[in-house]
Amino acid sequence: MSFTSLLVSIGPIALVAIGAMVFVENGLLFPFLPGDSLVFAAALIAAPLHVPWFAVIAIAAVAAVLGAELGFAIGRRFGRRLFRPDARLFKTRYLEEADRFFARWGRGAIVLARFVPIVRTYISPAIGASTVPHGLFSVWNAVGAVVWAALLGAAGYFLGSIPWVAGNVEWITLGIVVVSVAPILITALVRRARSRAAVSAASRS
Repeated sequence: MSFTSLLVSIGPIALVAIGAMVFVENGLLFPFLPGDSLVFAAALIAAPLHVPWFAVIAIAAVAAVLGAELGFAIGRRFGRRLFRPDARLFKTRYLEEADRFFARWGRGAIVLARFVPIVRTYISPAIGASTVPHGLFSVWNAVGAVVWAALLGAAGYFLGSIPWVAGNVEWITLGIVVVSVAPILITALVRRARSRAAVSAASRS
């Protein structure tokens, strides 16, 4: 059974599943869920799901807001001691990546991070562990969640009227995952290559 067929088979309950996955990805520090492609695909097949396409956007936006608020609360409550270099999920490098992203983009990072897998998961606890006021975070968090859900949902709905898009949903959703994750993988590979080069240079000296 294909990805979209599975969503269609469960009908309106798919909204609950989408909301739960978006919430977990943003709030429970589990970054490896296809939030982007889920929202896009669900909006594209909203009619077979028997739900309004804007309901997909609303559910995704609310789940993203609540999830990030939970992530912020986790960061504020436990701080950086929750993360360890050798942890399976709460890796220190994820937190450092979120820190760099916030340092580069400032408050706008809360909005931009929505479109960057892994970063969007860990930037909320990273900010929670900082001195950024909760109210300021909440405002930008809501803006980012609405923009993210609206862009993906609208893209899915309007592109769904194009026959080629409607007939290749699986490949398009896979492409969304690849495109969104590619920058992170490239950055990790570059960092690893530089680290190896530094170690090799040190061993020769």
